[in-house]
Amino acid sequence: MRNQLFNRNHIQLESLSKRHHKLTRDHIQSLCPIESERIHEDFYPIAKAIKDAVNYQSSVILMMGAHVIRSGVQRYIIDLMKNGYISCIAMNGAGVIHDFEFSLIGATTESVAHYIQDGHFGFWNETGKINDIVVQAAKNQMGLGEAVGQYIFDNKLPYQDISLLAAGVQFNIPITVHVGIGYDIIHQFPNCDGAAYGTASYQDFLKFAHIMASLENGVVMNFGSAVMGPEIFLKALSMVRNVARQNQQKISHFTTLVCDLIQLPKNIHQEPDSSNPYYYFRPWKTMLVRTVADGGQSFYIQGNHAQTIPSLWTAINQMD
Repeated sequence: MRNQLFNRNHIQLESLSKRHHKLTRDHIQSLCPIESERIHEDFYPIAKAIKDAVNYQSSVILMMGAHVIRSGVQRYIIDLMKNGYISCIAMNGAGVIHDFEFSLIGATTESVAHYIQDGHFGFWNETGKINDIVVQAAKNQMGLGEAVGQYIFDNKLPYQDISLLAAGVQFNIPITVHVGIGYDIIHQFPNCDGAAYGTASYQDFLKFAHIMASLENGVVMNFGSAVMGPEIFLKALSMVRNVARQNQQKISHFTTLVCDLIQLPKNIHQEPDSSNPYYYFRPWKTMLVRTVADGGQSFYIQGNHAQTIPSLWTAINQMD
């Protein structure tokens, strides 16, 4: 019994047309980005660091949790991509699902509490197309983010104008996707190929690491990713520092920004003790303390993404 596998062939899928969507494209902020009236003062040194990074041709990386997409700030991010202020976006598998569903039907997000009761949660037929795209991506040695973005762009999905993945293809900006097997609803489907996900997502991790090699004088931002963002950043930074050391170079002067809902103590530049629950909030110790200890600077701004992303966009544009 212990070696038997779940038989996915018995899974029953439903159409997205039957799902009640918690978010629609009406939640997307503004056809044109609008300046925020009040923004945190720390966004200005961050905006300057981004401008300087562009001038140095250094990397400006945006790592994000899927709730950023659910916050409706896509047009702000796409405008930053269009104008050359972002070198790479890193997201998790849920981000791909929300981006794809928004592009396809102009809506996304279900009530977990409602649909989990009878096993309907996550089983929406059209969303499973992502699995087919990933299989093809692995065969073609493409990254997961590029492959889904290319599909959205090439097939002119109805709402591709709000797709970060399609914008990545349009503006030739890598969107890297970092999955954990079993984390996402599409891993429940009969057509999910775990090996293909591993191949395509690892391609993206290596893309991410390549971009990290240009981080000296650059910027890394993390909006709402408590685990994926700080962990891929930490590992990729060690990789590029390893190679830099062999060439008598250093990657130490860069800016990090964390934006999240958690209220941290005032002194964010001192690592909390392991007995403190905050110690286990990875963005603090990893992005705000340990990795910038040799010459970098770090900032933490508390707030929801519907406020912080437009504030970042505003600060950058006000410095033009």
